[in-house]
Amino acid sequence: MASEMMEALMALCQERGIDQLYLIDRLEQSLARSYADLMNMEYGAKVTIDRTTGNIYVYRLDPVGEPDPETGEYAEFEEVDVTPEDTSRIAALHAKAEINAIVDRVRKERIYEEFSGRIGDLISGDVIQSTPDFTIVQIRKGVEAELPHYDVRRHPGERNERPHGEHYTTKDKALKAVIVDVKNPNQGEQSKRSRPSIIISRTHPDFVRRLFELEVPEVYDGVVEIASIAREAGIRSKVAVQSIDRRLDPVGACVGPRGSRVRSVVSELRGERVDVIQWSDDPARCVAEALSPARVNRVIIEEARHHATAIVPDDQLSLAIGKEGQNARLAARLTGWHIDIKNETLAQGLFSSPFAEEADDLIDDDSNRRCEYVSPDGVRCRNMARPGSAYCGIHEHMLQEA
Repeated sequence: MASEMMEALMALCQERGIDQLYLIDRLEQSLARSYADLMNMEYGAKVTIDRTTGNIYVYRLDPVGEPDPETGEYAEFEEVDVTPEDTSRIAALHAKAEINAIVDRVRKERIYEEFSGRIGDLISGDVIQSTPDFTIVQIRKGVEAELPHYDVRRHPGERNERPHGEHYTTKDKALKAVIVDVKNPNQGEQSKRSRPSIIISRTHPDFVRRLFELEVPEVYDGVVEIASIAREAGIRSKVAVQSIDRRLDPVGACVGPRGSRVRSVVSELRGERVDVIQWSDDPARCVAEALSPARVNRVIIEEARHHATAIVPDDQLSLAIGKEGQNARLAARLTGWHIDIKNETLAQGLFSSPFAEEADDLIDDDSNRRCEYVSPDGVRCRNMARPGSAYCGIHEHMLQEA
C-alpha cells in the first residue's frame, strides 16, 4: 500500500507541476510535527519516507550529553525507532493537506510573478463578490483581484479605492480598474492571508490616464501627452494635456468629435465630471487654464514662494473658486502652485506690491485662442487660431478662397 501511495503522490506531483522531492520533504516535516504531538515526544520527532517504497519511519529524538549552559538546548539527539502501525493512512491525510497548501502557494507565486510588474496597468473583470468592505473581481479564471473600500476610520490599516457614490454588484461585468499593488505571498501577513494578492483601484489618477489611453489613439501613441491629473474620485477630475505636434490641438483630440471620446471616459467613471485643459510650461498660462471654466484676466507669479495670484472678473469669482473650493483646489493640485484667487475689485493696488516687478502677466492675447470658425451644423472648430488671426490655418485659407 505504501508503494501505491507513493505512485499516486508522484503522479499528482507531475499533474500539478510540483517538485517531488520538495513535496516529500514537506510531508516529512508535517508528519514529524503530528507524531510528536500524538505520541507526546518532549524533544520532537523525525520522520523519514523511503523515496522508492514509500515506507514511513518515525523516530523519537532523545537528547545526548549535557545541554548548553546558556541556552539550555541540546546539540545532539539519538534517533529511536518508534514507527507505529498504519502510518500510511495518517500520511495520506497529511499528503492531501500539504498538496493543497503547496498548490495554493505555487498559484499565488505565479500570480505575483505575472502581475508584480504590471502595477499601473488597466484591467477588466467581472464582480464575483461584493461586501461592505471590499469587492472581489475575477480578472480571468483562477486570477482574482480585490478592490478595497474599507471605512478607514474603523480600519486604519486598510485602504479605500472606491470612488464616492459607486457601488458594485455581481451584475457588473467587465468592470475596469487599475492595478495599484501586488502583495508578495511569501512576505508578512500576505503569507497567512486568504484574500487576493492583487489590489486594484478606481480612485487612482492613473485610472483616468489609462482610460484616455484606451479612448484616444493620440494619447496611446504618445503624440498627445497627459502632463498632470488632479482628481476627487467620483466627483470631478482635471486633466492637463499637451501635444508634441504643434499642428495638433491636444484638447480637441481628447474631447473627440462632438465630445465622443471624453464622454466614453465619463461613462466609465460613472458620471464623474472631467475637465480637459491645455498644459503650458508658462506657469501663469497654466494656472489660468487650470481654473477653467472660469475666465482669468491675469495671473501674477511669485517664484520665490511658488505662489500664484489669479485675478478674475467680479462675476467669475465664485466659478473660479468652485463649490466648497473644489475648482481652486483641483487647479492647485494640477499645477503644483499655491493659488490665491482675487476679483478685480479686491485686486486694485495689487500691482504696487513688492513682487509686482517680477510678476508674469497673463493677458488675453491671440497666441492661445481657439479658431472661431463654426460649421453649418453649429460645431465650433477645435484647432488653435493662428497668431494674429481669428482662425486656424485650414479655415483661414478656406475663408480667403471664399
